[in-house]
Amino acid sequence: MDDELAGRFEQLRPHLRSVAHRMLGSATEADDAVQEAWLRLARTDPATIEVLPAWLTTVVARICLNLLRTRAGRREDPYDPYVPDPVIGPDSGGDPEHEAVLGDAVGLAMRVVLDTLTPAERLAFVLHDMFAVPFEDIARMLDRSPVATRQLASRARRRVRDADGPGPDADPARQRELADAFFAAARAGDVERLAGLLHPQVVLRADAGPGRGTLLRGNGTVAGRAAMFADPAARLRPVPVNGGAGAVVRMGDRLHAVVAFTVAGGVITQIDMLLDPDRLARLGPL
Repeated sequence: MDDELAGRFEQLRPHLRSVAHRMLGSATEADDAVQEAWLRLARTDPATIEVLPAWLTTVVARICLNLLRTRAGRREDPYDPYVPDPVIGPDSGGDPEHEAVLGDAVGLAMRVVLDTLTPAERLAFVLHDMFAVPFEDIARMLDRSPVATRQLASRARRRVRDADGPGPDADPARQRELADAFFAAARAGDVERLAGLLHPQVVLRADAGPGRGTLLRGNGTVAGRAAMFADPAARLRPVPVNGGAGAVVRMGDRLHAVVAFTVAGGVITQIDMLLDPDRLARLGPL
């Protein structure tokens, strides 16, 4: 591959990573997809590529589609909760690199909704609604007609719209206050106080790996199971996660979990926990 083509790929890398990240909800898998696109480009005669950005976007999208289909096939239980890779900010905030990553990432609530879509619906919705790829081009990726592809995106759009609840509270201090109060009440065993901090239809997703997830709904249920946060051996370090309040949890020297809270209307509406040791290890030092 000549230097000019390699340079053009590097210019397009942020866009390609953004496409892959929004398709897959995983920073690690997104990087792998972009690297695979690079390898495919290296094996392709440049003279056969009419428009490089479109060609690479198509390649990355197809790689992601295959990964989504493989992921769906691995899950024995379609309701097994999957928590997308968290975007973890610095304790002090103000890190430009983190802000750029967070700005590119789809909000956690949106990513959870995207995970309920079929791979074809997700591809059609993400590429058309987020990246303005024409339905004719997406149809060729899916081997469907443009009309059928438009219907896929429409179904996905309705699912996203129907799941769209109140927006998260914008005040970081209030988010942090509620998260700290939650952990304090859990350690004190104060179930009544815990329930009062939670929305009546709060959802807790704990992803410990394929087939080992937990999905809880309702403030009474979540409050009653909050003993998982009460282990005195657990060391909590508050950090911003996905732009909101969160925490890194350690058991001794081992990273045990990353917890993200969604706060809306002055209460906690969603708690997402990544517990999968393999995926935690890929997050790097925290």
